[in-house]
Amino acid sequence: MNGILLALQFFTAIPVKKELPLGRKEVTAMYVALPFVGAAIGLVMYAVSVLLLINLHTGTLLAAVFVVLTAIFLTGGLHLDGWADAGDAFFSYKDRAKRLEILDDPRLGAFGTMALVLLLIVKIALLNEILMRGTASLVFFIMIPLLARAGMNVYFTTVGLAKDKGIAHFFKEKMDMKFVVVLSLSTTVLALVILGFIVESVFIPITLFGVLAVALYIYRRWSIRHFGGVSGDLCGAFIEGMEAVLWLTVLFFI
Repeated sequence: MNGILLALQFFTAIPVKKELPLGRKEVTAMYVALPFVGAAIGLVMYAVSVLLLINLHTGTLLAAVFVVLTAIFLTGGLHLDGWADAGDAFFSYKDRAKRLEILDDPRLGAFGTMALVLLLIVKIALLNEILMRGTASLVFFIMIPLLARAGMNVYFTTVGLAKDKGIAHFFKEKMDMKFVVVLSLSTTVLALVILGFIVESVFIPITLFGVLAVALYIYRRWSIRHFGGVSGDLCGAFIEGMEAVLWLTVLFFI
């Protein structure tokens, strides 16, 4: 239970007004629970789409906007902040040390703003297309946030730290990385097997797994090359970017 509460406390805007222990067991459980917190966020996003499209009879574009806003509201924009900071740092074209400084800078620059606006436009456009086709299944709303966060767990635990300070450093020092990797991979496989039975297709889950694996491999190499490792902002950027990539993949099937 502490793992779920910690995941809500650190990775969402849902108020958990309770002082929780941050030992090795609790931090490990927090990361194991994170994909399921993502699934819950996806469930709320789906409920918003149903409310707007079926109950209020709005258009798909407006529904897509509010679905994206729902995700931002529930996460407190935490992952979007990481995406914007990563955009600022990468497109500064500075050396690695300077890029890490930019990641720590709370101010939003021009490149971060452009990256943020582009991501939001892409997500709204993808969801609009999916909702417009009338085949936006509950299972995809649950699976995509879950898979993105399970993938982030694998990324976070298999890449060295870019900095020897910060909250990412604190959590990585505390967690049982092997256990988190095994559970995250098991969650991914089980989720895709369930998806295959629901959509009655082997090709769709295999393709999603392949896309996730390739994107994870590319992102790992990119972050090591340009930042020297992983950070909290880069983890947030992974979640946001991976969700967009997976929605794009789903779009090809419907």
